[in-house]
Amino acid sequence: MATAKKTEDAFAMSFDPSKFAVNFREFAEKGAVQSKEAYAKMKTAAEEATKTVEATFENAQSGSVELGLKAIDALRTNAENSLSHMEALLGVRSIPELVELQTGFIRKQAELAVEQAKTMQEATRKVAENVAKPSKEAAEKAMSSFKRV
Repeated sequence: MATAKKTEDAFAMSFDPSKFAVNFREFAEKGAVQSKEAYAKMKTAAEEATKTVEATFENAQSGSVELGLKAIDALRTNAENSLSHMEALLGVRSIPELVELQTGFIRKQAELAVEQAKTMQEATRKVAENVAKPSKEAAEKAMSSFKRV
């Protein structure tokens, strides 16, 4: 009987239910706080990612409109030049005049094509930079937050 009482007393001393409840409550509260903090960080990250995607789509849309307008302008210019050339061809009176007119038109169209290609290339470069800008800024922000941690 004495041995059973000693074991019971030893168990009672090492396991205090009130301390266990306090420790468990502290653990649960700490876990809840950490969960709330993690949720807040995830929510902020998701909101920032959404803003980045929206900005990227807006830039892509406005850029494609800009490129489309430039392409239409180039097509309009080429069509007007071709019609003017056709009108000029109708007034040709000799073969040498035809050759000279045709040579001048081809040279002018080649120069215009180079100019239009440069314009489209520059516009495309700007659009690409604008489309990539929100993602680049988000990546830089993310990298800087990693450096701080």
